[in-house]
Amino acid sequence: MSEDQSHQFERGTDGPKVIVVGVDGSDSSLRAAAYAGGLARRQHALLAVVYVQPVLAAGAALGAPVAETTDEIAEGLIAEIREAAERVKDIFDVRWEFHTFRGDPYSGLVSAADELKADAVVVGASEQAGHRIVGSVAVRLVKAGRWPVTVVP
Repeated sequence: MSEDQSHQFERGTDGPKVIVVGVDGSDSSLRAAAYAGGLARRQHALLAVVYVQPVLAAGAALGAPVAETTDEIAEGLIAEIREAAERVKDIFDVRWEFHTFRGDPYSGLVSAADELKADAVVVGASEQAGHRIVGSVAVRLVKAGRWPVTVVP
């Protein structure tokens, strides 16, 4: 296909322009980031790496020490995820951004995908046994039916 023909596609039919990938430090989420990086490279899309920082339930937040510890853990995880994203960037040579949202993983990814105007969402398969029965974040994203969702094992 020549350069001239590549510009004849209608918007929305020529592949994703923004790919959101949810990462939480798990092996499956890092595989999802690598997969999404390759997809972004092939599609010349922006890779939006999203970490959803959990918010403690009111009963669990018994004071500043607990909140500070959670923030420290989150900061460590964010640094680890940023490093992984840097490695993916070097391998795939893609444009990427890192975003942090707060909340539960499903709501956080929905907010991220809406705010970033995602054309596609990539997540790792849940590594928790209970999720296979109750339904994982991935299944809930698919059921939302708002974006193509790729689940990476």
